[in-house]
Amino acid sequence: MRDWWLRTLLVLQRPRPVFVALRDDSDESVGNRAEPILLIVILAGVAAVLMTSTAAHLMDDSSYDAAVTAIWIFLVGSIQGVTAYFVIGWFLHRGARAVGSQGTYRRSRHVFAFACVPVALSLVLWPVKLSLYGDDWFHSGGRDTGVGGGIFDLLTYAFFAWALVLLVIGVRSVHGWTWRRTLAAIGIAVAGMTFAAVVVAVLLLLVKP
Repeated sequence: MRDWWLRTLLVLQRPRPVFVALRDDSDESVGNRAEPILLIVILAGVAAVLMTSTAAHLMDDSSYDAAVTAIWIFLVGSIQGVTAYFVIGWFLHRGARAVGSQGTYRRSRHVFAFACVPVALSLVLWPVKLSLYGDDWFHSGGRDTGVGGGIFDLLTYAFFAWALVLLVIGVRSVHGWTWRRTLAAIGIAVAGMTFAAVVVAVLLLLVKP
């Protein structure tokens, strides 16, 4: 288990050996990396929720104080992270299968999880932002809506872009594929997610009173 905690950090510096290690799909190896993956998924989910417009306006509702806001962010972030882990992992698996992968759905989820380490790491920005803007961060029209807040947003997007790069490296490394085949698999996964999102949006519009 200690090796997988170390690999959680190593993936930021030398990602290829970490993703190659995911080829070991034995029960022992899977069990050893379960806790690091759970932590990554929860932290990445929290980081993603903090980027939403809902979080940015949360304290406009007077019933949300600092404690309730923190609980909401953790719970919703955890749910969102776990949901993304299974849903995006499934689309990634189907994209890989479409170009010839024999890997398991579980392994695809694990590749996605370790690719999300930069997203989880982006949380290091938030104590700084909180110290500068306080609860304005969660109010409409607060001080964080200016140039300073925009800089934090750009830095966060950079972490998300880093995660996307790791995902490409991860898919290529775990399968031993060419760049072309790797990008094809990810492209199919993205197309599938886009199609599903459009279908859900249309259905919601149809059932909306």
